[in-house]
Amino acid sequence: MPVLLETEFQGEIVWLGATPIDAGLSSTAQESLNFGFHGLTGERHSGETRASCMRVKNLHAEGTEIRNTRQLTILSQEELQRIAAEMGTERLDPSYLGANVVLRGIPDFTFVPPASRLQGPDGLTVTVDIENRPCIFPGKEIEKDHAGLGPKFKPAAKNRRGVTAWVERPGRLRIGDQLRLLIPDQRAWAP
Repeated sequence: MPVLLETEFQGEIVWLGATPIDAGLSSTAQESLNFGFHGLTGERHSGETRASCMRVKNLHAEGTEIRNTRQLTILSQEELQRIAAEMGTERLDPSYLGANVVLRGIPDFTFVPPASRLQGPDGLTVTVDIENRPCIFPGKEIEKDHAGLGPKFKPAAKNRRGVTAWVERPGRLRIGDQLRLLIPDQRAWAP
């Protein structure tokens, strides 16, 4: 019996990007990306391990070497459109958010269950870690080019910031590829 259930949902890749190590948060648009077990070579969040940050400060002292489950940032085009609308702008460029993948077609994407898988046409598989909660850094990137919009990002992005993920099986993604969504076969936690 499988522990991952295929859903009816597939996400079409509408945007791909990489964030060079020395480029701050902003990512650069790409037509295709090659993923290894470490994520993306030369990318800000690449590596099989990483230094712990404030997101896990209740577990580890900052800077402790831990498994890297933040290799990728995956967003929903539909949620980006809602963020932009709430900010009062027509469009929000995913590069400001350090995005790697933007998908269209999976509803309520930010809340797909942790441990869900997204699988590409060549077998590339990424594992969803958790919701990527909004912070002030994308707002600072937005503010550089759009005065007055930056501070509006964090409240507008609440519950819409996408997920972090890590590479379970290496492969390649291209604009237009479909990623099928598989979710864990278990009930929600109810202590």
